[in-house]
Amino acid sequence: MSDSMQEEAHTGPIKTPKQLLLAAIMAFVVPVIVIIGLVAYVTSENKPSGSTQAEAYAMGGMTAQDLERGVAERLRKVGTVEIRDANRPLKAGADVYKAQCAACHDGGVAGAPKFADAGAWAARIKTGFEALVASALKGKGAMPPQGGGDHNDVEIARAVAYMANGAGAKFAEPQGQAQAADAGASAAAAPASAPAAPATQTAAAPAAAAPAAASGQGEALYKQACMACHAAGVAGAPKLGDKAAWAPRIAQGMDAMVQVAIKGKGAMPPRGASTASDAELRAAVEYMANASK
Repeated sequence: MSDSMQEEAHTGPIKTPKQLLLAAIMAFVVPVIVIIGLVAYVTSENKPSGSTQAEAYAMGGMTAQDLERGVAERLRKVGTVEIRDANRPLKAGADVYKAQCAACHDGGVAGAPKFADAGAWAARIKTGFEALVASALKGKGAMPPQGGGDHNDVEIARAVAYMANGAGAKFAEPQGQAQAADAGASAAAAPASAPAAPATQTAAAPAAAAPAAASGQGEALYKQACMACHAAGVAGAPKLGDKAAWAPRIAQGMDAMVQVAIKGKGAMPPRGASTASDAELRAAVEYMANASK
């Protein structure tokens, strides 16, 4: 009898396999349900819906400022898209300087050469216009790229010319696409309106004028579309005047280089993202190649 009582004392509440299975299932399901409930509770508290916020405001549990803040949070823009007019008139160098550069260059902040300080600008002017523009576009020292502004490359180049010329340089202000086209049209119309040359000069004059015109046209397109990358060697572009970088390209021949300019290669888009004609592109390629021989 004592053995029977001792056996009953060691017997637990689970006496059958069915009870054991039910206990195991409950031990798994109940914690999962509790966890799901806690997650739903925390989530609903942190990110209440609009109806919940409105109900809370109606019941006095939320101020009007909290309600407006919640609505503004739900309507907040994910991102913004800025559209600029690529055909807008380009700003003059003086205007870009006043809007963007004067804050540092008027007072020589953080080592910036002061405007009209010939001594501070002399060594920089000697490096050439392309080098100055490259520094402005890429940034240098405490100056961020483009001086931290939102002007396009041509306008930045105009500001550089304005500052350098104020210290004694004589750089021409870069032209935009429309201005370059107008200049080209004027140059083309000029010979037609000029008086006829003597018979002894008619044979030699066109041969001498054609290379000069092509060179001027090539330089204008270079400053307009090519200088932003080729002045500083951006994204692997061969720098103007770098004989080692241009030598293998020149060895391929002018036609091959012009085709690369037309079709684009690597980071360079077709036609350098310009609207120049094939003849204008050839003139620009010839200008860069001749300057790099």
